[in-house]
Amino acid sequence: MILVTGGAGFIGSNLHAALARRGVEAVVVDRLGTDGKWRNLAGHPPVQLIPPDALDGFLAARPPVEMVFHLGAISETTATDGDLVWETNVALSWRLWQWCAVHGARFVYASSASTYGDGAAGFDDDPALLRRLRPLNLYGWTKHAFDLRVIAATSGAAAGGAAPPQWAGLKFFNVYGPNEYHKGKMISVVKVKHDEVAAGQPARLFRSDRPGLADGAQRRDFIWVGDVVDVMLWLLDRPEVSGLFNLGTGTARSYLDLAHAVCDAAGRPRSVAFIDMPPALHGQYQSFTEARMDRLRAAGYAGQFTPLEEGVRRYVQEHLEAPERRV
Repeated sequence: MILVTGGAGFIGSNLHAALARRGVEAVVVDRLGTDGKWRNLAGHPPVQLIPPDALDGFLAARPPVEMVFHLGAISETTATDGDLVWETNVALSWRLWQWCAVHGARFVYASSASTYGDGAAGFDDDPALLRRLRPLNLYGWTKHAFDLRVIAATSGAAAGGAAPPQWAGLKFFNVYGPNEYHKGKMISVVKVKHDEVAAGQPARLFRSDRPGLADGAQRRDFIWVGDVVDVMLWLLDRPEVSGLFNLGTGTARSYLDLAHAVCDAAGRPRSVAFIDMPPALHGQYQSFTEARMDRLRAAGYAGQFTPLEEGVRRYVQEHLEAPERRV
């Protein structure tokens, strides 16, 4: 039995679909709500759906869970309720860690590139460098806090204590792809730009807020959701691999590149307009991210990451403009 928290969400439902294709029994922890998120699971219903507030009771019954993929979180970069975000992103994560340690279940959890802040300290996932990082927002800080707790529990004087038999923290960079349609303002920029272009409008991009950086030249490490799922399945098949790993492509691409890729995939003329950045994002916007992938490669992962143009083409042509938008 595999437990997937956030399993009806974007990355979680893509993982759940891949597990279903393998014939793996999976239990999903999530709320379906009223915004159609159930459609993310329509083609591969879970064997059990557990609301998050019932998770502790489910685990108290000692179910035969082999592995937990902990993808559930409050991921809004503009979230402000510190107590709620801490409880969800740190306290709950630690309870799951402890349960897995006691019951011998493997544990993979979602961290985030938001932990790197403005990038001044680099994008190196070496645990020895973690304390250099200064996240820019509450979400990134809570993800960073949990990373620090995990590393403290698995290294130095604390090593040899209670830990899951396998553990991995994945610092997701900018993931895009199908099944994200419920995410509101946290939806990927690929989907937002496609909606603009499909409506006959130019793709709108934020003007740069950095001196010397041209509009549209902000660069991020954009990764296709299928590549993210492939890494998680690789970890499922490699119980000997543990660690904290970046999960991007290792290559930053500009927002202008992305906008052009969307226009090309949709068969529309390349058209871009620049708009002012909302005040709420000032000081919290990452103008550059690029994952260092050395440690995941050194751990043995040899998969090839999908180039931006190909990932955008798949998303647009095989999902956004196809009869079945979901995986």
